[in-house]
Amino acid sequence: MNLKAIPQIKHLDSNNFFLLAGPCAIESESMAMHIAERIVAITDKLKIPFVFKGSFKKANRSRLDSFTGIGDIKALKILAKVRDEFKVPTITDIHKESDATMAAEYVDILQIPAFLARQTDLLVAAANTGRVVNVKKGQFMSPSAMKHAVTKIIESGNKQVMITERGSMFGYQDLLVDFRGIPEMQKFAPVVLDITHSLQQPNQSSGITGGKPELIETIARAGIAVGVDGIFLETHHNPSSAKSDGANMLHLDNLENLLTKLATLRQAVNSL
Repeated sequence: MNLKAIPQIKHLDSNNFFLLAGPCAIESESMAMHIAERIVAITDKLKIPFVFKGSFKKANRSRLDSFTGIGDIKALKILAKVRDEFKVPTITDIHKESDATMAAEYVDILQIPAFLARQTDLLVAAANTGRVVNVKKGQFMSPSAMKHAVTKIIESGNKQVMITERGSMFGYQDLLVDFRGIPEMQKFAPVVLDITHSLQQPNQSSGITGGKPELIETIARAGIAVGVDGIFLETHHNPSSAKSDGANMLHLDNLENLLTKLATLRQAVNSL
């Protein structure tokens, strides 16, 4: 995948990793604009190519009474406003074929959730929009199996595809990132490492997802060390009040320190 195919992405000449970051879900315009403004300031300072992330709808919640969104078009228009005001590309999840055409009018990258990575009709619908497609590796899939997801998109006429590693499920309540999978998947497409969802710990009895945000830096540093192309993370100015995935988010106040360390580590890796 050629990152230059993503409109408005900056700092491609920095030889840095690229960043997909933002809140789990679009909760309001003011919230999205505040988070985007902070991240843009940091990534411009560190010359990190940046894509703003926000789900326009959460269709895969554990409980029926969980927050799912503020309205599809309303949330998508907020993503478009972020793109237009801050001159950065945007990415959002899609869950069904009709979402692909709708979301493609407002965002630059369509993301396939991990549990849907094998859904052929969804992959083809995303490919047919001509947008960049980011496929999150299913927790139930091996790294080598992701070749089939990538092939479905390429054979649908779209070569702009990347893969996001988000851990594999071992047992019932934990995820494990196997860093051997990153170079394996890089044979098929650029690979992003999700450093927040890979620390989720689902509670099977309550349906509430917990996390270990104290390990975010550990996972991120390991990913940079093995040469991952991009980093995916969810961040919020008040994770405890976030309407989705707050337990494993990075606090926005801690973002600059983390990215500064990762940029420094990337320079060291590039010099080897």
